[in-house]
Amino acid sequence: MRSAAEAIRVVPERSTDLLEHVDYRRADTPEEKDRIYRLRYRAYLREGAILPSETGRVTDRYDDLPNNFTFGIYLRGELYSSIRISVLTSEWRGSPSSEMFSDLLHPELERGKIIIDPTRFVADPEKARTFPELPYVTVRLGYIACAHFNADIGLANVRPEHRAFYRKVFLQEPWGEPRLYPGLIKPVGLVAAKYPEIRDRVFQRFPFMRSSAFERRMLFERKGELASKWVVPAPEQVSTAAQS
Repeated sequence: MRSAAEAIRVVPERSTDLLEHVDYRRADTPEEKDRIYRLRYRAYLREGAILPSETGRVTDRYDDLPNNFTFGIYLRGELYSSIRISVLTSEWRGSPSSEMFSDLLHPELERGKIIIDPTRFVADPEKARTFPELPYVTVRLGYIACAHFNADIGLANVRPEHRAFYRKVFLQEPWGEPRLYPGLIKPVGLVAAKYPEIRDRVFQRFPFMRSSAFERRMLFERKGELASKWVVPAPEQVSTAAQS
C-alpha cells in the first residue's frame, strides 16, 4: 500500500468515481464472518501485529455483540478490506477502545454521549497495492455510522506512526497514549474528533464521505431489529439525512 502522504494526494483526483465499483457488505452469516476473520489474520501477521496461530483466524468477544457491525469492503466482487464499527452508549459499552481507554471514554458515555468506535481495520496485503484509496473507502463506514446514529464523537485506534495521517485527513486529535489492544503485540493510541464539529469540513474536502439515509439504513438496520432497541436513532434522519 502507498504511504499516507501519497494516498492524500491521490484521492481528491479520483473522488468523483471512487465508490463506483465498491460494495459494502455487512458480515452476518458464519461463512461471511469466517472469511473476514481469516483476512484479519493474514493482514495482522503480515505487519507483525500478532504471533502465528494454528487457527489462522482473528476474532474476539466483541464480534457478536449487538452494538458491533463487521463489514467487508469488496471491489468488483473481491474482498479487499474489513472494518468493525462499534456504537457506544451509556448502556452499550462493548468495544476494544471502551475497554482499553475506559478512563477516557466511560465519563463521556455517562454524560449521554454516543461514540462510534471503528476497529479491526485490515486490508488484503496484495490487493491493497492496486487500490491506494482503500483506507478512505474503508474508514468511510465510520462516517456513515456517525450520521446514522447521530454520534457525538468518532474514534480511531491507530499506531503512533499513523497519527499524523488521521489528524491531517480526518481532523482527529490524540486522546490516549498507545496501549496494548487485546490480542495484538503492537500498542495503539486513541485519536478522536467531535463529529458535529468536523463533519462539514471533512465533507467539503472529501464529498464521497457523505451518505444517503437509504445507504445508512441498508448498512446498519438488521432484519427484524430496530436500531432504537439499543441506541437512540438520529433525529436528523427525518429532516436532514439527505444533506449529511
